Amino acid sequence: MIGYCPQHNTLFESLTVIENLLFFARVKGIASNIRTKLVDRTIEVMNLGEHVNKEAGTLSGGNKRKLQVAIAIIGNPSIVLLDEPSAGMDPEARRFMWSVVAGLSAKRKKCAVILTTHSMEEAEALSSKMGIMVKGGVFKCFGSVQHIKNKFGTGFELEVKVIPMSKAKLLEIARRFNINRETKRMSVE
Repeated sequence: MIGYCPQHNTLFESLTVIENLLFFARVKGIASNIRTKLVDRTIEVMNLGEHVNKEAGTLSGGNKRKLQVAIAIIGNPSIVLLDEPSAGMDPEARRFMWSVVAGLSAKRKKCAVILTTHSMEEAEALSSKMGIMVKGGVFKCFGSVQHIKNKFGTGFELEVKVIPMSKAKLLEIARRFNINRETKRMSVE
């Protein structure tokens, strides 16, 4: 009834992806006649197909997190607890994980997902209700995303896009601002 994805991976690193999933499916009591089909479907949902026969210890950090979430959702549990499911993932993998997590409760309507994260962006993207805790477990607020933003939101969000510069352009800027490498001082001309 409960699927759990801990903050730190708890995989059997010497087992392959499919062996990890089959092991946990068996631990969860999934009947042998549907176990392989269920594992194959979970591999497809989590986009782990090209890694099926790789040892878990050789996977990238993002694919380890995907495998950890796959273990949590195998068997369609009623409650899924996810602790930092997208930690350490690149932006594309993070968005993929968000779509999987959003689909858990949206598609089946029989699954409650409890997510812990440090990312407000992730919380906003995935939550219908949100709580903010401080100092390891003291609830400061609970409510809808909009309620929390209205009541506690302050400050601004700044998005910066950086364009790579050529070495010549960087040297030109250094000359313009009279940056001296030896003294680490800067003056504006």
